[in-house]
Amino acid sequence: MTEQSAWRFSDDRGQVSTAARRPARILAYIQAGATLWDYGIRPEGIFGSGHDGPAPDRAKAGALPLDSVDYVGAGGALDIETLLRGAPDLVVAVSYGGGQVYGLAPETAKHLEEQVPVVVIDVGRARGFAAIGDRFGELARSLGAEPAPAADRESAAAGERLRAVVAAVQDRPQVLALSPAGREEVHLARPGMWPELRVLADLGVNMMEPAEGPGAGWSTVDRAHAAELRPPLVLADVRAHATPLDAFAAAAVGSAAGGPALWESARVVPWNPEPPCSPRAHARFLTSVADALEAVGSER
Repeated sequence: MTEQSAWRFSDDRGQVSTAARRPARILAYIQAGATLWDYGIRPEGIFGSGHDGPAPDRAKAGALPLDSVDYVGAGGALDIETLLRGAPDLVVAVSYGGGQVYGLAPETAKHLEEQVPVVVIDVGRARGFAAIGDRFGELARSLGAEPAPAADRESAAAGERLRAVVAAVQDRPQVLALSPAGREEVHLARPGMWPELRVLADLGVNMMEPAEGPGAGWSTVDRAHAAELRPPLVLADVRAHATPLDAFAAAAVGSAAGGPALWESARVVPWNPEPPCSPRAHARFLTSVADALEAVGSER
């Protein structure tokens, strides 16, 4: 292997992956695949996590062309033979800390890495959202992507607009991020644990903080507690395994814990806790929050 022909990339575990030539057949965790696509790299295949099913989660998939990208499955369906069926020459995975490959059993990840280079990008609380995007950008450029300064400018402009909207809206309305879990419980997001929510807080958005207690990323509460909350704006988890917000609200009708007043009175913005970590996707999210906050302000 000559230095001129070698491909190398140091991932967030500090492990260096190498190949005799630039990888072209990429298998990626669905969030990573959606991010690479936004940066101009097309994955050949994607896989899900234990939360996913036999079909890809369209919320996580972003702009991926799911009709032409192979979805190899998720959870217990992922074994070495399945993961290698498309003959990938690189696997791109994510981690929430500790270097563990998210979505794969440790033994499966170990045996996979014995046969194909695996790059792991940390998407947890260790760094900010922009820094996560920068790491994906570095990886994408190593795989042949061109820089996209227009997308960076779009993201920066969306952030400045959101900051201006927050400053213009009276009384800084509260914003609650959540994920309904069945008919009787809801997970309330702890904003500091989610890089994209930390961006909102940094831009001045008044994020509601759940009470201290168990659960690193979420505080799970029952319907009675949820019924007491009255945020003007809700960021609702739209991943396939989350209970749709309207179904959770409808189940409250006639319940002793109170009706769906929380959901009826709030504006709702779709929120994907596993977003594509790209400037363009980030700009769309920031714009949706700014639009909703402007609408809330106009109603006051």
